[in-house]
Amino acid sequence: MSFFPSPLLDAFSALVDRLAALLQPLAADASTALAVVLFTVLVRLAVHPLSRAAVRGQQARVRLAPRIAALQEKHKRRPERLQRAILDLHAQEKVSPFAGILPSLLQVPAFLLLYALFSSGDRMSGHALFAAPLDGRWTGALGDGGPFGPAGLVYLALFAVALAVAAFQYLRTRRETARARAAAPASPADGPAAAVGRILPLLSFGTVVTVAVVPLAVALYLVTSTSWAVVERALLMRKGPQAERGLAG
Repeated sequence: MSFFPSPLLDAFSALVDRLAALLQPLAADASTALAVVLFTVLVRLAVHPLSRAAVRGQQARVRLAPRIAALQEKHKRRPERLQRAILDLHAQEKVSPFAGILPSLLQVPAFLLLYALFSSGDRMSGHALFAAPLDGRWTGALGDGGPFGPAGLVYLALFAVALAVAAFQYLRTRRETARARAAAPASPADGPAAAVGRILPLLSFGTVVTVAVVPLAVALYLVTSTSWAVVERALLMRKGPQAERGLAG
């Protein structure tokens, strides 16, 4: 049973069908799959301003690292005052500790809506990407031709892209975490953030696992979204404000 009301799923289904109809001359039988990719791009464009804010927030935290280190030295015997001083500094510099997770959080409704649509019985049956049904799963492809069958090859291609993106994210996150630790020693106020920092690099591979268990349409959404995020963040981190203006335009 879906946690979304039927009228909402009907409206979303109509939107996907309309996008697929527009893409039919370009993608033929794969038009619905391409419509899912286009929907993903539209969602990523909608949260792009928050992604820029998240990168600015990270850069600001790196810039503030020497001042935070000074506060750690000043209040090393008073952890509660240190935490308050760091929070005040972040507020003064307009740096939010939650900016980095907002783009992901705001994509959750789109992910759940897509999952509900392609898991709701026969609503989206008959749509496929090559030989793989968009409402099917990897286990179904394994039972219909095996991992190297027509449907299995579609999943192998998705796994390859997801694994490459996850490896890139893992290495990048480890480098960024190492730079952040070098810039400012750990403190009691950083406890939760430090714990998250240790496991964050490994979360990149969660996409690979998720692709194996969700409907193919949702797997397309995840792979497209994570690939977009990698390219977007790389451009923003490399070129700073110039890249922000270019992506915004």
